[in-house]
Amino acid sequence: MQDEKIVQLYWDRDEQAIGESSAKYGTYCGSIAGNILNSRTDAEECVNDTWLRAWNAMPPHRPVLLSVFLGKITRNLAFDRYKALRREKRGGGQMELVLEELEECVSGRDDPAQQHQVRELMAEINAYLLALPKTKRDLFILRYWYADSIRQIAEKSGLSENNVSVSLSRMRKDLKAHLNERGYDL
Repeated sequence: MQDEKIVQLYWDRDEQAIGESSAKYGTYCGSIAGNILNSRTDAEECVNDTWLRAWNAMPPHRPVLLSVFLGKITRNLAFDRYKALRREKRGGGQMELVLEELEECVSGRDDPAQQHQVRELMAEINAYLLALPKTKRDLFILRYWYADSIRQIAEKSGLSENNVSVSLSRMRKDLKAHLNERGYDL
């Protein structure tokens, strides 16, 4: 079923929307949650929560790209669950490494008074990513959006694990320099 029809099902409050979303995007959302959580059962719970969150968001929200909308919901839910599990000393694995790598170039300040600055920072990061060649941008997104392991990225890109690691390291360094040049002291 096409995304527009699935969105319309949500707007019509037709429960078929959840089944159609699950059939079309269940594997995609499961992959996102699985990469972050490293637990099949936790990932399944996040995916199920995604459908509920989508149900509650539509209406009033009408997503332009349903896949991105559902992926973002899943990612946020998985990060929330990851933080909760980490607080319980049950976390660990790939996600901790991903967050640690990004911490080098972006701090984790969440002060609400800095929301405008955060939006500007996001715009600068997006500008940096858009200036990258597509292959490098894909590596960055696979690692820092989808939380793929270095091995998974190497398999998907056809590069060696060392090449992927070096490329990501250079991109983080370049991103930090890009942000520093624009007045971000991170």
